[in-house]
Amino acid sequence: MIPWVQLDAAKTPDGGQELRLKRRGTEFSIMLGANELMNSRLSGSEEALARLSCERIAGRVDPKILIGGLGMGFTLRAALAELGTDASVTVAELVPAVVAWARGPMTEVFGGCLDDPRVSIREVDVGQLIRSEKSTWDAILLDVDNGPEGIVYKANDALYSAAGLGAARAALKPGGVLAVWSQGPDSGFTRRLKQAGFAVEEIRTRANGKRGARHIIWLAANAQ
Repeated sequence: MIPWVQLDAAKTPDGGQELRLKRRGTEFSIMLGANELMNSRLSGSEEALARLSCERIAGRVDPKILIGGLGMGFTLRAALAELGTDASVTVAELVPAVVAWARGPMTEVFGGCLDDPRVSIREVDVGQLIRSEKSTWDAILLDVDNGPEGIVYKANDALYSAAGLGAARAALKPGGVLAVWSQGPDSGFTRRLKQAGFAVEEIRTRANGKRGARHIIWLAANAQ
């Protein structure tokens, strides 16, 4: 068995915890304490987040997509594969080290997607971008934590609050989609989405094709 090797570490935005990048052969893992946040072999549900979202906005001219959380780039690459050349994709990543890992040790995992002319990387809180622009985005994709209850950065909880969901709805164009990835179900979050005025679908998907852990994706349409 090839042992895991730690390549780097970075503090979470509040300074209270540590993210660790590890490698075993060609496999990468990002850990938070004993929790594995992502693994380069398990990309199915993150790709589904992008694919399902892009299906809902198919046919739009010059679509603008906002992705919260760079991770290992699974959602970004899947979105680029679905979108045409007229699209623009902004990725908000709060931890600068994650962007550095994407351009450094995990370059092959990202496959050049950060250099795609449709892509803009912003080292900023995605909530800040959501609150700063109205009726701007055709789709907002959130994969900034393990779901509506933040474990990496407690301030992420604000994204999933009633106020945060209201801001997301205001930031979407009419008929736009808010898509949220989660490690597991959360009936309270489904209820908050509906109370915020979204039409909600809750989809179960697998971490790796037909295998692996079951994850949840909420697709919330702005029906203005």
